[in-house]
Amino acid sequence: MSDISTDALAGRQLLAALKPFAQESRYQSWFHVSLTFGLLSALLVGAATLPWWPLRLLLSLLGGLVLVRAFILFHDFMHGALLYRSPFGQAIFYMFGLLALTPPRYWQHTHNAHHAQVGKQVAATDGALPLITADVGTFPLMSRAQWHAASYRQRFQYRVMRHPVTILAAYVTVFAISFCLVPFVKAPRKYWDGALALLVHGGLIVTLWVLAGMSVALFAVVIPFGLAAAVGAYLFYVQHTFEGLQVLPEEQWSFHHGAISSSSYLKLDPVLRWFTGNIGYHHIHHLNARIPFYRLPEALQAIPVLQESANIVTLHPCDIFKSFRLNLWDTEQQQLVSYGSSSCSPAHQENRPQISG
Repeated sequence: MSDISTDALAGRQLLAALKPFAQESRYQSWFHVSLTFGLLSALLVGAATLPWWPLRLLLSLLGGLVLVRAFILFHDFMHGALLYRSPFGQAIFYMFGLLALTPPRYWQHTHNAHHAQVGKQVAATDGALPLITADVGTFPLMSRAQWHAASYRQRFQYRVMRHPVTILAAYVTVFAISFCLVPFVKAPRKYWDGALALLVHGGLIVTLWVLAGMSVALFAVVIPFGLAAAVGAYLFYVQHTFEGLQVLPEEQWSFHHGAISSSSYLKLDPVLRWFTGNIGYHHIHHLNARIPFYRLPEALQAIPVLQESANIVTLHPCDIFKSFRLNLWDTEQQQLVSYGSSSCSPAHQENRPQISG
């Protein structure tokens, strides 16, 4: 257990305290990869071949949840936290990225950019859409002033991008369109693997449909990938949309402040932690993305400030409803607010432990 006090554990000290956890165990990494992909394969094969459709549906839904875990393993590999410099690991996860409509080239570029500037207030635009934070690799965020100055078309575009239906339909809206199609259309030479991902994923669906029937394509691919995409998109949304989030001007921003103040700690039970690959420990992940997912709980327990300063959220329906109502940044109140509110109650931020820095 770390003996560094909350007041002293700031900036470099916090990052230094986390550094020992950024060491993977090759044995554990291969164990988790083998278990996850072995179980995923068994579930999807069962969903494709068993004769009773209710059981096929159950296995398909379970396969979707295991797909979420497989995606977190892919995410860790792309950060260099899992199977670092393993050619076999690279083959597995690059193929998975294509199958999961997450082309590695675009994902790595945008996700690294997201990590480098989370919680930083910058002059950013998404085409003609004014934003208060860069939206590369994340959901866009407008300030209230930008919202009031925006045109009806810009407001409609912004609402659509953050709408619950968009997240529910993330299989198409986020993964197929935003991750694959749009980057390829804008920069085909740079993001050619976006088109390849669409061809691989679409080709798999068509092949299964033609050779084995529509139900096989539905239960083995469409349902599990659709569920995994929706769950994954919401997890990413709530990791950076919660009551108490901070967006700091560039001159006040620091890497560790952004990680702690602009990333949530999604508290889940052990079963959901397994399915989500511990991604709920997101504030720790943003402090050091090289920590393997299986060491994040260990880091939380070892460093008290990571518990004391965490912005805790849950999957309680009230928390989910609240997260979807927080859509604009109020620069005066320094908090997220809803479209129709001038401010939110500041009570949530009272007595919040501060990270010195």
